[in-house]
Amino acid sequence: MSTDPRLTLITRPGCHLCDEARDALGRVVAVTGDQWVEWDVTDDLELEREYGDRLPVVLLDGREHGYWRVEEDRLLRDLTTPQL
Repeated sequence: MSTDPRLTLITRPGCHLCDEARDALGRVVAVTGDQWVEWDVTDDLELEREYGDRLPVVLLDGREHGYWRVEEDRLLRDLTTPQL
């Protein structure tokens, strides 16, 4: 079993939606016990090209789960539903 965080938050400094997304992820992981990592697009040109105009972006297991706003209920469901 991997110990890598299942959640990634892609952000940029000074982004108020990114601040809200951090708070939302904090609430979600307080329930699930999961961990998350944050990637700053200013540190990676490829991330900037891919996600720059729709930040923040949440990745779940490496796949895009959503952007601009964290859908907390949906994310909680997807984190706690067994994968087939």
